[in-house]
Amino acid sequence: MFDPTDLYKLADDVPEPADPVLLYHFEGFVDAGGAGRLALAHVLDGLEHRVVARFDVDRLLDYRSRRPVMTFDTDRWVSCDMPELAVYAVKDATGVPFLVMNGPEPDREWELFTRAVGTLVERLGVSRLVTVHGIPMAVPHTRPLGVTPHASRPELLNADQTSTFGRVQVPGSAAALLEYRLGAEGHDALGYAVHVPHYLAQAEYPQAAVTALEAVTRGTGLVFPMDTLREAARRTTAEIEEQIQASTELSTAISGLEQQYDAFAGGADRENLMAEAAQMPTGDELAAQFERFLAERDDE
Repeated sequence: MFDPTDLYKLADDVPEPADPVLLYHFEGFVDAGGAGRLALAHVLDGLEHRVVARFDVDRLLDYRSRRPVMTFDTDRWVSCDMPELAVYAVKDATGVPFLVMNGPEPDREWELFTRAVGTLVERLGVSRLVTVHGIPMAVPHTRPLGVTPHASRPELLNADQTSTFGRVQVPGSAAALLEYRLGAEGHDALGYAVHVPHYLAQAEYPQAAVTALEAVTRGTGLVFPMDTLREAARRTTAEIEEQIQASTELSTAISGLEQQYDAFAGGADRENLMAEAAQMPTGDELAAQFERFLAERDDE
């Protein structure tokens, strides 16, 4: 039996247990619009933090599937950007301490990794684990983004939080396995899947990160600096609107999504919003048009 604590190394100044929330996201699984990645990057960029623990990525990652970037200059290698999976001690905008776990999703040893995180949860006195990510949905960006909440026990969710899904089977993830395994051991764990317009799933969509962090605030009480993220969301929305106004095809497609969404929200059409209407361009077709537009703006 392998010792799960061998998967990470603790810092010398580990904080004493104070019932912190552990907010986590792993890159590599479905994350439409970069909702989880942008949200946690914004948190770490905007708040002071320090490393509490580092995981052994040599054991957890397959470098041949996700090769680190190396820089070659003239006649020699000058740098190597190795991935890092770590836990950080952070304080929110009001001074409340919490933890962030961020980095690439492990490729191997998921069960051992889950037990390793469990030992950290016990060592650091974590009160609640929270994860966020984005999922592509047939919804328009002109309507409020929905959120599908999930938790290790129903009492962790607000009474007004509902899911648009029934019983479904989906590919697993390390984040979901953490919630499932640690929840079964009695730890409180919950997550929020932000509904991202399917035509923006492959782009960076800051509004999805805004929605994710707002959901975390409602579920935990943590307060984050949001001004720069909201401004990025406003700029992105303006660019999207510029693209739509210049294309009759896009305008018609978005209008169709709005009608479908409004019918669903009003209860007239309870069809799963993940289904796409046949008369509209597919998510890939819409995404391709937006990507061409954004690429042209970058060139300009």
